[in-house]
Amino acid sequence: MITLNVNGKEKKVSAAPDTPLLWVLRDELKMTGTKFGCGEGLCGACTVEIEGKPTRSCITSIEEVDRKKIVTIEGLPENHPVKRAWLKEEVSQCGYCQPGQIMTAAALLRNTPKPTDTEINEAMNGNLCRCGSYPRIFKAIKNAAAEQKGGGK
Repeated sequence: MITLNVNGKEKKVSAAPDTPLLWVLRDELKMTGTKFGCGEGLCGACTVEIEGKPTRSCITSIEEVDRKKIVTIEGLPENHPVKRAWLKEEVSQCGYCQPGQIMTAAALLRNTPKPTDTEINEAMNGNLCRCGSYPRIFKAIKNAAAEQKGGGK
């Protein structure tokens, strides 16, 4: 048995220790917001936060995250500045990559509240969007940063 701390709740799972976190989240815990993209940690669709750091869940075994704090897209509050900015800027087209994009952006803004353009590009590098929503993603991150700075909710 491995104990996962997902979105503030302890979950005991009985899967092989080398099972990717992505599949435990989706198949066992029925948290389907985190998406499968490439299975190799290259696209970012499966990004969750582990101990505050954006992490590719498709290449992270559950053994590696035993008792560590995991936050998925379901655990990010609906009124989070990044989620609001995503809606305001109408970022999503197909939406498939957006949970991973949002989780990466939220971690960036928590660690770097007023990121430069270079810091945004570096943080988001590797989060792929087949629809090419990059300009709207960039604008949404800038808007969320400004909202956080201004204390808006």
